[in-house]
Amino acid sequence: MGGTDVTDGWDWRRGGETPAPARPPGAGAPSVGPPTMPGSDPAPLASPRSGPTPGWPAPSGGPAPSWPASSGGPTPSWPAPAAGGPNSADASAWWSDALADPWRDPAAPTAVVVPGVVAPGTEPEPVTDPDAPGRPTLRHLLLIPVITALLAGTLGGALGYAFAVRGGAGAAVLGGAPAEVPALAQRKPESLAGVAERVLPSVVTVRVSSLGGTSEGSGFIATADGHVITNDHVVAGGTGKASVVFNDGSTAPATIVGQDAESDIAVIKVSRPGLRPVEFGDSDALAVGDPVLAIGSPLSLANTVTAGIVSALDRTMQAGEPGGPVRYYAAIQTDAAVNHGNSGGPLVDGAGRVVGVNSTIKSLVTEGQEAGNIGLAFAIPINQAKRVTQDIIGTGKARRTVIGARADGPTGVVGGGLRLAEVEPSGPADGAGLKVGDVILKINGRPMTEPTDLTALVRKYAPGSVVTVEYRRGSTRQNTSVTLAADAK
Repeated sequence: MGGTDVTDGWDWRRGGETPAPARPPGAGAPSVGPPTMPGSDPAPLASPRSGPTPGWPAPSGGPAPSWPASSGGPTPSWPAPAAGGPNSADASAWWSDALADPWRDPAAPTAVVVPGVVAPGTEPEPVTDPDAPGRPTLRHLLLIPVITALLAGTLGGALGYAFAVRGGAGAAVLGGAPAEVPALAQRKPESLAGVAERVLPSVVTVRVSSLGGTSEGSGFIATADGHVITNDHVVAGGTGKASVVFNDGSTAPATIVGQDAESDIAVIKVSRPGLRPVEFGDSDALAVGDPVLAIGSPLSLANTVTAGIVSALDRTMQAGEPGGPVRYYAAIQTDAAVNHGNSGGPLVDGAGRVVGVNSTIKSLVTEGQEAGNIGLAFAIPINQAKRVTQDIIGTGKARRTVIGARADGPTGVVGGGLRLAEVEPSGPADGAGLKVGDVILKINGRPMTEPTDLTALVRKYAPGSVVTVEYRRGSTRQNTSVTLAADAK
């Protein structure tokens, strides 16, 4: 008959189809429960699948079922379809909304949910779906780069380790386990390295222009206002123009203040603020075996430091170029490496104090060859150098210390000594009772063996110093005290 639902529209009495009760035009599918009238309680409705449908013809032999009446109210029924309308007798048995009727459309859901009436003010709180995608928070935005960086670092470390192992970097471990640093390597202030660090800023390279070119040596700052001590033979023959190169490589012009050829000491001056003068020691307090440093510019190698010991004291020296002045001094002998260019530089003791001025070396060379270090270097005692420097700064020239006597040479007899060939009247020796022919054996305990010894050792002391002279007159040994004096010139 044009329908597909063989369950809900079947007439069991006749074995055929029976039209469903008519509904008002526009009415939707029937609700699960019966209509509720105001003031009445709803009556239960039989299941449409398990019992007869209200308004349908009753099975043969029985009355047609109807809605149970509520207490005190009429029994609801569907209104009859209007004549000529879609639900009239001459119309189709199917309603216009049959496709949405759960009882006629087999594909429609079998249950209809009727929303209940919600009283005002009792609406449920809105619920947010936790699984719904949301806007990223600041925490999420910060976690992303942090996690990315950690992953990148881990990957980089793993790749680096793999490449290192493949390249052989991890194949062998070089060296042993670290040990405690030796005391000498800790560079304490009293160590040689600590001493060199303190003294180097006060050492300079001295350059003097001459007709034959440029003479180069070393020097050191003696006063904060710029006086520099060096050797006379470094500035000798110069035109008066000089310059110094400081430890940091900067340069400054210098002028020659004065020089003394016989003591081999010269003083120049530079104008520069912030100079650091050296600390002076006591050369008379030295002992053989004391450690010393020689600092200077040997062979133009600036800021060179060499180490050694005091090899001997009061080593009398007579030096000078042929035709030039003769230099006398009782030197400090050292085995610290000293070469050409070290001249005028400081000899420093283990406390960083200047105890001598490097001046001369001995070397095994033939004529025409340049002398080099063989471990025999000599420095002017700083006590003598200081005295000469003060004289030059104060007066422009230095005083020479004399004894007022001259010796011929060694006696050649047992006991040695120097025989006096001349004694100046009213001089220091004459005033002490010495006479020509006396043999000088010792001065302040220092044996006399060469004529140079008398001159060099006397000049070690300042004018006015009192020395003890041991001498022999005939077969008698005697002692006398001599007060040394300054040369009249």
